[in-house]
Amino acid sequence: MNNTTTENDPLKDLVYIKEMMEKSSRVISLSGLSGVFAGIFAIAGAVVAQIYLTSIGRNYQDFANNMTVDILNYNAIIFLITDASIVALLSVGCGVYFTYRQSQKKGLKIWDNTSKRLLVNLFIPLAAGGIFCLILFYYNLFVLVAPCTLLFYGFACFNAGKYTHDEVRYLGISEIALGLLGALYLGYGYAIWIIGFGLLHILYGLLMYFKYERGK
Repeated sequence: MNNTTTENDPLKDLVYIKEMMEKSSRVISLSGLSGVFAGIFAIAGAVVAQIYLTSIGRNYQDFANNMTVDILNYNAIIFLITDASIVALLSVGCGVYFTYRQSQKKGLKIWDNTSKRLLVNLFIPLAAGGIFCLILFYYNLFVLVAPCTLLFYGFACFNAGKYTHDEVRYLGISEIALGLLGALYLGYGYAIWIIGFGLLHILYGLLMYFKYERGK
């Protein structure tokens, strides 16, 4: 009788299968094109906001010089919030569309436990950041809105990086760094915001597209 015969351990097999399933489901097929379009929408929204501020005789430097002075009327605040909301809705819409299309190509489910965890990790920092920015608007601390949006968005991306491509986590770290830089140099918040939400989105989006999508 051969005592060297190896028997499979069912428990170890189950653990291995579970690890492989978790590893394969970790990467949700977020499309790089969604990042590119989000960056384009962000730049367009920032340009619209700047044109509007100029038309009412204001600019971003006014916020830095008069942090606690009421320099925007009710209509101006509503316009800026609406502008930001449209940018967010367009970005989310493109994100859902391109992610769904990418998942269909790969034959993957777009809605499962991993995507649910992804949304929770995204939603909590984003919701907290949105409420906090509304509080800043309420106290006329407009100059702090730009760096705070970068910070909270960076936290959201860093959390979400656990369930998708590693580039999303690096994007989050970059957004956090820019948010801190914008808080330090308040007068440059507008330019830093465009770099964070505009140029970085386009850069990381193109990187993800050519790395994970093109030709596959």
